[in-house]
Amino acid sequence: MLYEDGTWKYVDSEVAELTEIKTNPKKFKKGDKNTFLLKSRAFNADLYINPKKWTFSRGKNNEDAEYELQLKGGDLYGMIITEKIQIPILSLREIALSNARDVSPDIKITKEEYRNVNGQDLLFLQMDGTLSGIKFSYYGYYNSNENGTVQYITYTAQSLLKGYIDQCEALLNGLVVIEKELT
Repeated sequence: MLYEDGTWKYVDSEVAELTEIKTNPKKFKKGDKNTFLLKSRAFNADLYINPKKWTFSRGKNNEDAEYELQLKGGDLYGMIITEKIQIPILSLREIALSNARDVSPDIKITKEEYRNVNGQDLLFLQMDGTLSGIKFSYYGYYNSNENGTVQYITYTAQSLLKGYIDQCEALLNGLVVIEKELT
């Protein structure tokens, strides 16, 4: 890996370092204030947001994003990336990390666990890296099944993440994977 200051570092595969991803025993639920529904066109999910706190639009800045979100009056952002292909969860983990390395070669997974969110088992990842000298964090959920794949991610500066954790969790916990066939 070549850093912006011209130094190099060898990168070992994160999958090889993976021992076991722990499961968080807490049950995560959609909050009562998440009342506005965003429907995915590619994945069997409903995405409930708090419209008093979040703005949203169809993906504009990121061509892969189905939706982009921003915390009103804040520097916390979100995106929902959906695909119609099923991807094994550990492969999805590696793909997410690889894609993140496209924008931040030094990115690392700093926290990961399985979570039960609204009755569905999902992978949670926090990844920290640097982009144009700015230290940032991705904080999100990843899920895949026979109907497709969803990556529901929030992101902000690393220095701001601790203050935004509650908003991240409230937004992300609005993801409801539903049992339906897409047409």
